[in-house]
Amino acid sequence: MENKDMQKPRMTFPRIQLTVTKNEGYCYHHYDVGQKFMFKDFTHPPEHFCLGILHSAFPCMYALTFGARFPFMKNMRSMLTTCPDGGKMEFLIELLDEQGKVIVEPQIKQPKGPNPKKMVIEVEEKNGHCFYNYEVGQRIELTGLKTPEGFCGAAYHLLFPVLFAMNFGATFPFENDPDCKTQTTCPDGGKIKFKVKRI
Repeated sequence: MENKDMQKPRMTFPRIQLTVTKNEGYCYHHYDVGQKFMFKDFTHPPEHFCLGILHSAFPCMYALTFGARFPFMKNMRSMLTTCPDGGKMEFLIELLDEQGKVIVEPQIKQPKGPNPKKMVIEVEEKNGHCFYNYEVGQRIELTGLKTPEGFCGAAYHLLFPVLFAMNFGATFPFENDPDCKTQTTCPDGGKIKFKVKRI
């Protein structure tokens, strides 16, 4: 029997460049302003790259990969992220085209404020006991990046890159509904699988 995942179209993910734009303290990795790091894609960091920065940058890289735009940036297809260790380091995240050039989409106009999207987290599958007693079909609505009250922190940690991406317009062309991301899985034995839909 053919694996149903093999029938879904495969995407080629863009390369990503991180550039150090600020250094205001001691960096364990001794990164310097202007230093650049090339990622094969958002799933392949350079060898020995700082995991603290990677953790901070991952939602941004994920969002940009799937078409998010940040209207407050002069290049809306880029984003800044800060080192979680005291904010000493700042990195500019940019997508690269097939020729290795930075993809630029100029800012149309400075936004007046945030434009949060409405999204729904739905329990898609349940395979075992969940401490939070989530059940298939249960729905949690949220606006923008506000944390749902009482929501499982471990699950939200894994859902956050999806929510962040969708809040800034990302789409998922490999899904039946590009405004929906399915199969985001609980880290506790994969007992719960969630889908997120932008409404």
